[in-house]
Amino acid sequence: MAEGMTWSVTDGDKLTQAEVYGEVLSQLGDKYPDIIAITADLASSTKIERFGKKYPERFINVGIAENSMFGMAAGLALAGFKPVVSTFAAFTALRSAEQVRTDICYQNLDVKIIATHAGISFGQAGSTHHCTEDIAVMRSFANMTVIVPADGLETGNAVAAAMEWPGPVYIRVGRGFEPPVNKTKDYGYEIGKAITMREGRDITIIACGVGVLHAVRAAEVLARQGLSARVINMHTIKPIDRDAIIQAVKDTRRIITVEDHNLIGGLGSAVAEVIIETGKACGFRKLGVPDCYSIVGYPEDLYHYYKFDADGIVETVSELMRMEIEEDEDWEDEV
Repeated sequence: MAEGMTWSVTDGDKLTQAEVYGEVLSQLGDKYPDIIAITADLASSTKIERFGKKYPERFINVGIAENSMFGMAAGLALAGFKPVVSTFAAFTALRSAEQVRTDICYQNLDVKIIATHAGISFGQAGSTHHCTEDIAVMRSFANMTVIVPADGLETGNAVAAAMEWPGPVYIRVGRGFEPPVNKTKDYGYEIGKAITMREGRDITIIACGVGVLHAVRAAEVLARQGLSARVINMHTIKPIDRDAIIQAVKDTRRIITVEDHNLIGGLGSAVAEVIIETGKACGFRKLGVPDCYSIVGYPEDLYHYYKFDADGIVETVSELMRMEIEEDEDWEDEV
């Protein structure tokens, strides 16, 4: 949790995820005099400029040279600094994947990466600025921790917690304008520990990022229809909260995952891996961007088009609830 930070729920209502992270990072500068902020000509767009204005002597703009930026971050970490690197998710996970993997993760360096404009949050910019592969890429790198905050408040908590977390950390946020889902920042945020947003007994919706808000809204609609849906905010994809997933399988026997990411390799795949390893059968569906390059449009329209907004979740829950699933407590016949 972001102890000592002065930002509040009011900021979360008014500021985007990136703006909250920029504000929190600038406040952390006093606590961590070894932070060096680095960007590749996107200081304004990623909001890391807030830190640069407060600590110009600890701010580096390398220009449009992302690969060099991550190599520089690795060198600074080896020299004892705590580099915080920020650029768009597509430039981090795709253009600079080799440098992140080999320069940073291979050496298990204390570099914190805050990637903005992830998923299809910059939908109107087209495929070059969409990034629906980054969770899959980043969680495949040894030593890398992967965090996908639900809103601005959680982004602030994640940035503060990452400073105390050893090794490389990838924090994935949207372009901005994502409405808040948390009412306060003081809810016991902890890397690797999922947050239960709503209890339920009939089905569990496991979501990350903007999907959490849609999952909560869907659960409210389902409640009016007589269905009890548990909503889990799986903000940390790696290390994932295995216990929360396993308990959800035991309690509800039906699982839906929701993410602004390709259905291959992201949150849904990570959750499925845990379920498969338990040997326990359940009804399961993944919601997100299908195996394609997204069409161009405003994010809210795209979320609806690909059916991982509240309407799409409700529709999928209705389909999954029609499945006949054995309700006994004996799992031996399902292993």
